[in-house]
Amino acid sequence: MISIRSIALSCLVVLGVFAACNDDSPNPPDGTPDASVEMCTTEGTTQCGDTCVSTDSDPAHCGGCDQVCTSTEACESGICIPVCRIDGQQVAAGAVNPANACEQCTPATSATTWTPLADGATCGSGQICSAGACSPKCFIDGALYDEGTPNPTNACEVCTPATATTTWSPRASIPLLVGGTDIVAQGWTTLSQAPNTLTYGEDYVRLATSTNSGARTSGQLLIAKTNALDPTQPFKLRVTMQVESVNTHNQLDSGAAILGSFTSPSGNTTDRSQMIYLDSGAIGWADDTQASAFPVADGAYHVYELAVDATKVATVSVDGVTKLTRNNFAATGSIAIGDQTNDPNVDGAVRIKSVEKLCQ
Repeated sequence: MISIRSIALSCLVVLGVFAACNDDSPNPPDGTPDASVEMCTTEGTTQCGDTCVSTDSDPAHCGGCDQVCTSTEACESGICIPVCRIDGQQVAAGAVNPANACEQCTPATSATTWTPLADGATCGSGQICSAGACSPKCFIDGALYDEGTPNPTNACEVCTPATATTTWSPRASIPLLVGGTDIVAQGWTTLSQAPNTLTYGEDYVRLATSTNSGARTSGQLLIAKTNALDPTQPFKLRVTMQVESVNTHNQLDSGAAILGSFTSPSGNTTDRSQMIYLDSGAIGWADDTQASAFPVADGAYHVYELAVDATKVATVSVDGVTKLTRNNFAATGSIAIGDQTNDPNVDGAVRIKSVEKLCQ
C-alpha cells in the first residue's frame, strides 16, 4: 500500500515542474519587449528602435537605422541626394521651373531658390536663355546675337533661331534698303536740287522731281549708298521698284536711273555711261549703246537686277528676263538710284520697295 508520505512527495515534484514551465513567459516582469523578437512584418520595412521604417525613403534612416539626410537632401533608394525646397515644395535637382524655362533647381548653387541657366542654354524650339529669360536668339562662339544679326565676318550669314541657335544660317541676300523706313538710318545719303519730294509709304520710299515752268534746270533727287558692295568681287544688285512716271532720258542723264557704280554728286562719265535709264517704255544703258523695250511705267512693281561677273561682264534683267549686257563694267562700290540730272523736263517719280545685294 502506498503511504501518505509518498503521495505528498509526488505532488511536490509536479508543482515544481509546473512552476518551472511558467518561468518561460516572453514578458519579463518590467514589460520590455525582447529585442530578439521581430516586430516589423510589412514588406520593405525595417525596425529601427521601436519603429518600423522604410530605409529606402526615410530621411531619418536612409539606407540604415539612424543614417540621417540633411535638410537639403531627400532619401531615394536608400541614398541621400541633394534637392531644392522652394516655396514649400520639394524639387528634384535639375528640374526646370515650370514658370520660367531658363531656371532650374541647382542645390549646389541654391537649395532654396531657382538658379538661372547659363546664357545659350536651350529653352524651347528656336529659343535660348539670355540673362535668365527665354528668347529667340543665337549663341555662337560664346557670344549672344539677336535674331537677324548678320555674321560680323560674313554678311551673307545671319542669326536665324528658327533654323539654328548655335551656328550662322545662310541668307539669300543682304538688305541695303527697306522701304517704309528712314533711309538715312539705313546708311543712305540724299543728293538733291529743288523742286523734289521724298516721302514714305507703308513699304516704300517715294522720290519725285519736277521742273518749274520756264526754268532752265529741274529738280534732282538721288539717293546713294557708299560701300554697298566690294568692287573687286562679282556682285548682284536687286532693286524692287515702281516707276510711276518718267520723262524720256537724255544721253548720260535720266529722271529714273539705277547706278551700279557711283561717284558723288551725280556720277562721273564712266558711272553715267553704264547707268541704267528707265524710260516709260524702255530700259537701256545711258550711253545709248543698248536698249530694250519694256513697259516700265505700267503702274506695277518690277524687279531690276544688275549682275557683274568675275570678267566684268554686266547683265541687266527685269523680272528674271535678260534685257541688257555690256563688257568692262567698272564698279566703285557705291550705288545710287533716282533722278540724277537737273536737265529741264527730265524728271521722274519712283517708289522703291527694296534694294538688296544677292549672296553668291
